Amino acid sequence: MRSGGASAEVIDLSSDDDEEPVPVPSTSTSTSSVAIAIFPSSPRDIKPYELADVKPPLLYPPQPPGCRALVPVKNEDPVPVPLAFEPSESEPPRVLPPPRLCRQFWKSGEYVVARRNPDADAPGGRNRLRINPKFLHSNATSHKWAFGAIAELLDNAIDEVNNGATFVRVNKFTNPRDGNPALLIQDDGGGMDPDALRCCMSFGFSEKQSDAFIGQYGNGFKTSTMRLGADVIVFTQSNKNWAPTRSIGLLSYTFLMETGCDDVLVPTVDYQLDIATASYTQLLRHNQKLFSSNLAILSKWSPFASEAELLEQFDDMGEHGTKIIVYNLWFNDDGDMELDFNSDTKDILITGGEKKVKSNKPEKIAMQNYVANRLRYSLRAYASILYLRVPDNFRIILRGRDVEPHNVVHDLMYRECVLYKPQISGLTELSIITTIGFVKGAPDTDVQGFNVYHKNRLITPFWKVASNSYGKGRGVVGILEAGFIKPTHDKQDFEKSVLYQRLENRLKEMTYEYWGLHCHRLGYDNKALPKASRAQYRAKQIDAGSSPASASHQLLDADIPTSSRTQSNIGLKRNFDALGAITEINKHQTKHRDVIQRKRFSEHKTLTLENDRLRDECLQYEESAKQLTVKEQKLRHQIAEERKKYEELLEELKSLDVKLEIQ
Repeated sequence: MRSGGASAEVIDLSSDDDEEPVPVPSTSTSTSSVAIAIFPSSPRDIKPYELADVKPPLLYPPQPPGCRALVPVKNEDPVPVPLAFEPSESEPPRVLPPPRLCRQFWKSGEYVVARRNPDADAPGGRNRLRINPKFLHSNATSHKWAFGAIAELLDNAIDEVNNGATFVRVNKFTNPRDGNPALLIQDDGGGMDPDALRCCMSFGFSEKQSDAFIGQYGNGFKTSTMRLGADVIVFTQSNKNWAPTRSIGLLSYTFLMETGCDDVLVPTVDYQLDIATASYTQLLRHNQKLFSSNLAILSKWSPFASEAELLEQFDDMGEHGTKIIVYNLWFNDDGDMELDFNSDTKDILITGGEKKVKSNKPEKIAMQNYVANRLRYSLRAYASILYLRVPDNFRIILRGRDVEPHNVVHDLMYRECVLYKPQISGLTELSIITTIGFVKGAPDTDVQGFNVYHKNRLITPFWKVASNSYGKGRGVVGILEAGFIKPTHDKQDFEKSVLYQRLENRLKEMTYEYWGLHCHRLGYDNKALPKASRAQYRAKQIDAGSSPASASHQLLDADIPTSSRTQSNIGLKRNFDALGAITEINKHQTKHRDVIQRKRFSEHKTLTLENDRLRDECLQYEESAKQLTVKEQKLRHQIAEERKKYEELLEELKSLDVKLEIQ
């Protein structure tokens, strides 16, 4: 073992920093004995990652004074608790069967604590708040969808753009212990120093308070990783404060469950760069015993069986970055792994999510392949629209191939920009620009709804706000960024506030307004138009042969019947002598309706000109944003070069100091 500065420890996420230390009975100081004494031990001849196997029974004394080491998160003296116990000769030990971990996520919450630490009954007992390991599972149930959990980890990588990140890599990783697939997510951001890693592994810690970050609650890492698999190991490398460090942390539901822990414990180890030898040495935050204990847990319960194998994971990480490996992935209710790595070597799919209908019709094939239908089971499709604007020089690499951003705005025909000003008391006036149009292929491409983003992140894909039996709104798609309402913790919906209800109502009105003005462009009979215009559009559709064959007669006449038609039908049925009078009434109503429609079209022309002006203004803003982004990247590059020069000068200065000492 190499030695170095201050220790890694098992993090007790619920430990009280004000606890009084408890006397420790004398134990052997050898590394091996410490590793054995961490948790109640027994022979284990089977592989630790075969989760369905029943482990040998754990032996416990009748009234033990404690169950395992508890160490605060902060850099304080460790709070040790007796680690190993000898059974009493007069009374046989109590034997408890170990719990079994179900590999199906929605059934894996049945957690049985093998033994609780009776602090209240022990001498010098302390009042402590505990976090039962079952909370890891219940907390992760906020994610109903596996891709929503992966998106949380992608958000963390996108946030690292502020620290120089240029890519995030998502790939399959083969567990060297058992050969099972695992999920790898790696970025080249700033990484985390030892303290930051402990905050990441704890609940509710977040330094992302500004609008520049997507994350804000300090809970996404725990909910997302535990939703994807039973265990996760984190490798992170940082140069914070010009002090290069490496840290490894393990959050393992399997480890906690099979050892019967009644608190959430996270073993971590840290390393620091020794400038003299240009190698990383152990960073002892407390003492060598705790470091060896944590390293023993990592070697036993992680995919890597030794310290050398753990450190090899830093070889492809460069000078800074973070690598996350989620293993023991969850199964679905059918007993199949939830994430499918085999059906498409360039994608990750939801098992059983793709439900294609065999068809030779091009419009059916186009609809099945459209991003709105594929994003539910294809991670590549979902990631392509996950961010409204992907930062320049940043790449999302999925299974070795870049994810090409898909801007849904480019899929729209007859686009318009609609200005929406939400009324928020106590705040300055906001202006939200919504781009709306018919999706290409409509009405055969039966897609509609709004992609609503928050802080550049997609929250509700193709949110269907308009639904009726007449088919109004078919093919109408919109895109907007709503920063004035808050998303839920899983970032898959918005909180149902008053502002949310107002937005939903306005988007519904927007859909019907757009439909009423443009549905004739797709071949629908738009009764809002003057009769002459309707006949003209109908003739064009017949000549072009583009009248939507898939739309029924009821759909083509999708509107409420006019009162004039109803009155004339009644008059014809009741009294044919009144036909002349009814005809005159119809003519008068038609003339009045034409006047109203001419007025509406005049207003529409004015709005169209205003939309064109706003669109040009938006394009100017986008161009300015691109120029500012390029300038920012140049400045970051200059800072990196100056930082490199500074490091070279620092090394040169140190070498000069050595020469002076020799003289």
